[in-house]
Amino acid sequence: MNQIGYKNTEISYSEVGKGSAVVLLHGFLENKTMWQELASELNKKHRVITIDLLGHGESGCLGYVHSMEENAEVVHAVLSKLRIRKAIFVGHSMGGYVALAFAEMYPASLKALVLLNSTARADNEERKANRDRAIKTVKKDYASFVRLSIANLFSPDNRERLVDEIEKVKIEALKTPLQGVVASLEGMKIRKDRENLLRFATYPTLLILGKKDPVLSYEDNLKQIKNTTVKLYTFPDGHMSTIENKEELKTVLLDFFKGI
Repeated sequence: MNQIGYKNTEISYSEVGKGSAVVLLHGFLENKTMWQELASELNKKHRVITIDLLGHGESGCLGYVHSMEENAEVVHAVLSKLRIRKAIFVGHSMGGYVALAFAEMYPASLKALVLLNSTARADNEERKANRDRAIKTVKKDYASFVRLSIANLFSPDNRERLVDEIEKVKIEALKTPLQGVVASLEGMKIRKDRENLLRFATYPTLLILGKKDPVLSYEDNLKQIKNTTVKLYTFPDGHMSTIENKEELKTVLLDFFKGI
């Protein structure tokens, strides 16, 4: 485990392997441990960096709103420490929002971008209202909120099939402090729409979706890449492609990396 200081807050990251850099950014209620198995495959040919975003894993909280831009600055600080000028970014869900913010702020630092179960679109009014309800709920009953939130990320078909894996995800999620949960919900709620990045990106971009994603509408997500050069890969399952489609995901990413 490695740490850097960022605005008087400790940020935790890991680094394995050699070669061109790949930055893996986790989603909401996750942390860098979610990437361990994938990183052990990717590090055979790549230098793999995983980072605990603000208020997650072993990284501290920074105020009451963790914006995607602030998280992007955290990522930039880690890469500056490691002297990495350019990298492939893979962002899962909220990690994708952070990767997009980073891409807007530091476009020359991206070699390629993978949005995994993520979207470039901002929250609509309904989703913003859902974030507000989630904030109230988690303040009343933290453990129940976290457990239910994790279960609801998987497609209904997989909730029984992957019961052991889901329990492991819940255990990691419950390590996220209340302030980290609330600050991230606030940050996701106010994030900008960044669909223009998908239209005008000068680097290869891949969007990976789950057909039965309970969190992000598959059909709506397809609309944002219409008339763009963004590549699409669709899995038949839910929001947690890293678990629901674990082996296929490794193949898809490695194939995409070969073409960069």
